[in-house]
Amino acid sequence: MKITVDYDRSGIEVDVPDKNLSAVLTMNTIRALENPTLSVKDALSRPIAGPSLDRIAKGRRNACVVVSDITRPVPHNIILPPLLDSLEENGLLPENITLLVATGLHAPMNIAQLRETLTDNVVDRYPIVNHRAKISREQVFLGKTSTGIPIWVDRRYVESDLKVLTGLIEAHFMAGYSGGRKLVAPGLVGVETIKYLHGPTILEHPLATTGVLNGNPLHEASMEIATRAGVDFILNISLNEKREITGVYAGELEAAHLFGVSQVDNMVVAGIKKPVEIVVTSAAGYPLDTTFYQAVKGMVGVLDILKDGGSIIIAASCIDGIGSEDFERLLRKTKDINVFLKIIKQAGQFTIDQWQIEKLAKALKKGTVYLFTEGLTNNQVRDCLVEPIPSIEVGIAQALEYHGKDAKIAVIPKGPYVIPRVQ
Repeated sequence: MKITVDYDRSGIEVDVPDKNLSAVLTMNTIRALENPTLSVKDALSRPIAGPSLDRIAKGRRNACVVVSDITRPVPHNIILPPLLDSLEENGLLPENITLLVATGLHAPMNIAQLRETLTDNVVDRYPIVNHRAKISREQVFLGKTSTGIPIWVDRRYVESDLKVLTGLIEAHFMAGYSGGRKLVAPGLVGVETIKYLHGPTILEHPLATTGVLNGNPLHEASMEIATRAGVDFILNISLNEKREITGVYAGELEAAHLFGVSQVDNMVVAGIKKPVEIVVTSAAGYPLDTTFYQAVKGMVGVLDILKDGGSIIIAASCIDGIGSEDFERLLRKTKDINVFLKIIKQAGQFTIDQWQIEKLAKALKKGTVYLFTEGLTNNQVRDCLVEPIPSIEVGIAQALEYHGKDAKIAVIPKGPYVIPRVQ
């Protein structure tokens, strides 16, 4: 059976043996909103919870609108114009409306990326800045969370008179779901806070995983930090497989986000009767698959349906390389996953981006990972602790040779946008 798997901007067609194919796991079909711009305007004036944006914006001196970086396919061209128009209509001047990119520890966006992501009209009309987690003078200390996490948040956000978060609610392999509070933490926090949010104490917790909010320590910490920093209004959306807007969730931080999560959960969970030996998946295509760092999400996302000792075959373009210098350096130094995990659990041990290798370790401990990419050399792929393959079909053949000719295969074309579960 020929199946198109997300890869870069256009996808790739994969031929999977019919006799081995157990399931193709996709998002539930959800119709796109007929007029998403009108739906956004309606959500701003009639939010799920709390007062309208018009009411909140009146009399404010300035505003900070938080946006996602280029690694998230947020349709800013649709959601930002109504929001920004509303702020201006209620007395805020364009020069007093700052768009702050919630980079976390991702690289700052350059002007070309800003224009691609936010549109020329927005870039030319409003001040736009990147959050820089490593620059301590740009963060404000807000005390500690109930569990002792130091709270350092971007000064420009904290000192803004009106704070608005925008974003996309999708499955997330650590926080359960993205969107809402996540735009603040880790999106706008300093590195001293990220050390805790992405440290082993939280990430080794069994509930710090895909599709789980209740009891998830990362979700709970992020909510506490966002609440401490202050959030006046959120505007979140959901997307279907064609990346069309299916829902708009606006208003008070917790209520609007939780309602959005309940809707997305119905869209993205896909069931299979029993685990399989082989999973063919993706890193969800552009812009998520541009680095190996991001591709790890696709590997971890399939673990619930993979038999112990199974094979993960993943496609990711990696057109921008492995990831940050910190991540690449640490990967090259890591030769033994068990030794790595032992080291990072020692008191005082922390390296930026270690959390992504910690998550990669979960996949490597479950089975073998094969990567098809045109952005990395075979040696670079091996430096990433996974096996290079010249095509998905070759990876399938190798996996079948290892597991046996009757081994079962599940295919997840959209990768981490789908939550596969054994039901």
